[in-house]
Amino acid sequence: MRSKLWSLLAASGAAFLIATRVALAVVNGQDDPSLARYAVMVLDDHGNMCTGAVVTQQAILTAAHCVTDGKDWRIFWRGPDNAPVLVKPLTVRVHPGFVHNTHGSQNRSIDLAIVTLDEPLPTLFAPIPLSDDIRLAPGDPVSVAGYGFSEEKNRKTLGTMRRADLAVIEPFGHSTVLVWLSDPAQSGAGGCQGDSGGPLLYQGALIAITFETTGNGKRDCGVLTQGTLIAPHRDWILKSMAP
Repeated sequence: MRSKLWSLLAASGAAFLIATRVALAVVNGQDDPSLARYAVMVLDDHGNMCTGAVVTQQAILTAAHCVTDGKDWRIFWRGPDNAPVLVKPLTVRVHPGFVHNTHGSQNRSIDLAIVTLDEPLPTLFAPIPLSDDIRLAPGDPVSVAGYGFSEEKNRKTLGTMRRADLAVIEPFGHSTVLVWLSDPAQSGAGGCQGDSGGPLLYQGALIAITFETTGNGKRDCGVLTQGTLIAPHRDWILKSMAP
């Protein structure tokens, strides 16, 4: 039986997000429906929403913090007729290196999780290619994509696939685990609430998963977008994708 929350989601199209700093949408970006075939929404029974990257027809790669606060989850998308679809996962697997509540600390955490499905996604979805590259350099172009807010804390802006084109920076030196991105045009583009778990794309492939953003002053978005590189964890990802 679907809970009251799932019924609400189906009726409202997921316009319910509880805004948290690490439940990361693309601000000052652009609509990009071509990327919708590579991503879904990940919802939990606490009212949180994230994005997830399709890595096989039955496996979604997302951020671990997106699936560790709740006890029940749904994968959400809209069909060709715009009808809402909610699917209960078969399994939810969190990376063993994930440490909860490390925001603002120096503790290392691998913020990745795999959600598997009992049945394949419909053909309107396709797996996104996985990148083996960890040799990003300052200035390299990386795009952030997701279904989150296009205006910070405005729930009416949720649910549309958007993209912002960013560039690699190294505020804390080079890392082979994490990537930091900023807007080279300094227009405030970047990830925001609802984009956690969404794809970071380099040369057409998935190079990292978004897990955190920062903004100026009291804002949470528009300055830095941070992601977990997937290449160092490729073996775990491939093993965890099996239903």
